[in-house]
Amino acid sequence: MESLKASGATTSSTVEETVEALRRGDPVVLPTDTVYGLAAMPYREDVVQRLYELKGRDASQAMAIVAVSIELLFECIPELRGRTGAIARALLPGPFTLVVPNPARRYRWLTGSSPGTLGVRVPDLTGPALSVLQAVGAVAATSANLPGGPDPARLEDVAGELRAGCGAALDGGELPGKPSTVIDLTPAGPRVIREGIVPAAEALERVEQALANVR
Repeated sequence: MESLKASGATTSSTVEETVEALRRGDPVVLPTDTVYGLAAMPYREDVVQRLYELKGRDASQAMAIVAVSIELLFECIPELRGRTGAIARALLPGPFTLVVPNPARRYRWLTGSSPGTLGVRVPDLTGPALSVLQAVGAVAATSANLPGGPDPARLEDVAGELRAGCGAALDGGELPGKPSTVIDLTPAGPRVIREGIVPAAEALERVEQALANVR
């Protein structure tokens, strides 16, 4: 949408406009179940690079792949099975980002300086945001804030320079405004890397419950 790019307007794009922007390789503003995110199609390095440049994110830092369903997530990462897969099925969909082993070095343009791991999400979505993900399957995503800035709970909280660089901006109303809780599920874990909307103790308790069901 050229008008959005030119003005940095906070008016919402439609689902169709957002899907079209993603498919042509543009970054978009997309609501999740936690905060507003910047998203792009995850399958091409050049497209994800645009997302890094827009965000001002260092290339050594990873981004997550966000899938519409746990089933699609397993298609994207066939190695996600066993203990790690069981925990993922127990926690997702939900407000978690899981750092999982990536032995096949998939999506190397999303892994930053740690190609052996990958961040994954399946948010608990409804409404227009769900419709977008149902159309495209998965996106690469990061929070729609400038580095070090506050996490946006509303579309109008997203910085104008970020909106101006996007091909579409979907309004999902007011969100919780706290990021997902990040859990390391590699052999070094489980541990909470970042406490977000779910407190660390609760997150680890849910992981232990999932592990108890597969032991």
